[in-house]
Amino acid sequence: MIDPVLLRENPDVIRASQVARGSDPGLVDVALQADADRRAALAAFEELRAEQNVFSKKVGQAQGDEKKALLAEVAELAAKVKEANAAATAADEAYTEAARKIQNPIIEGIPSGGEDNFVTLREVGTVPTFDFEPKDHLELGESLGAIDMTRGTKVSGARFYFLRGIGARLELALMNLALDRALEAGFVPLITPTLVRPDIMQGTGFLGEHSDEIYYLPADDLYLTGTSEVALAGYHADEIIDLTDGPLRYAGWSTCYRREAGSSGKDTRGIIRVHQFNKLEMFVYTTPEEAEAEHDRLVAWQEGMLQSLGLAYRVIDVAAGDLGSSAARKFDIEAWVPTQGAFRELTSTSNCTTYQSRRLETRYRTESGKTAPVATLNGTLATTRWLVAILETHQQADGSVIIPEALRPYLGGMSVITPVGS
Repeated sequence: MIDPVLLRENPDVIRASQVARGSDPGLVDVALQADADRRAALAAFEELRAEQNVFSKKVGQAQGDEKKALLAEVAELAAKVKEANAAATAADEAYTEAARKIQNPIIEGIPSGGEDNFVTLREVGTVPTFDFEPKDHLELGESLGAIDMTRGTKVSGARFYFLRGIGARLELALMNLALDRALEAGFVPLITPTLVRPDIMQGTGFLGEHSDEIYYLPADDLYLTGTSEVALAGYHADEIIDLTDGPLRYAGWSTCYRREAGSSGKDTRGIIRVHQFNKLEMFVYTTPEEAEAEHDRLVAWQEGMLQSLGLAYRVIDVAAGDLGSSAARKFDIEAWVPTQGAFRELTSTSNCTTYQSRRLETRYRTESGKTAPVATLNGTLATTRWLVAILETHQQADGSVIIPEALRPYLGGMSVITPVGS
């Protein structure tokens, strides 16, 4: 939800954000009118209620026939108050509906445009080269006995898979390395629910233009989450949280589900774009003033992971039209995938400012003692897709794969994965 004060006092800022995103700036005018109608309806209700209170005292002091006459007027006034209250409630709901259609105002300085208009902030590491024809991650995974797409499809359909043997162990090693890094940084680990109520899914901003990506269970009126961000954002819904000792940081470990409805025919080979995967998600509640600095810290923790795994990568500032409705700014980190000759997204971290907390009523107490919406941020610290870059980057001519040193303690000291039967 956007800040109503910003809407009233600086609507041009929100209009400009909508234009940069490629969204409808006319929604701002609709919300402005709805806000004016809401405030007018509330003022009318409060005026009638004040009149009712005064009249009630007058009735209390009257006697006899005068009191009977006044009681009849009281009933008429009560009906007007009830009607005005209903009108104020309806106007408030209309404003909420209008305001929720407006995406989070972007942070000044991010690039305008769509998916291809990002700005590269830096490239880190050496892009791997080979003196042999490198195999892609699926061919490697199958020869190593690590990935079984055939049986995944047999059991569940397209874009499902089994991680088996060293593949399963490698993912668990990656996730545990990420968890240890999160603990070192002061995150509280949570294993989160993967089914959430509609109000929580709505509150995070995921039921907008990409709602077709989400699995829904109508019999239970619950949604399967595509990231633990959803459950973590709802964790403190309708609460006043204490930020006097600094940000609240959580690391949510969960299985994630995505229909990938909008990606037909894209990345269908292997485990780059699948319907189910595991992820460790960082989630932070902090003050709005501290949010941008925290965003940089999240990126630094992500970069530390990729560097430990020996992956070449770039950090990009995502363009406004590719942010999603909740993010005011998003940085993606893309690792080099040798057989594709391209950088591919492994992590994403977003500053959602107060957009989610306004929808979910998560506040903190300011120094003045008043309550205000918190800022929320999220970022991936490890996920199944990372195996793609790890396998392809560290492959050898004989089909083996060197295990990055950072993962070896989680694999009993194993340093090389060799093809099955070698």
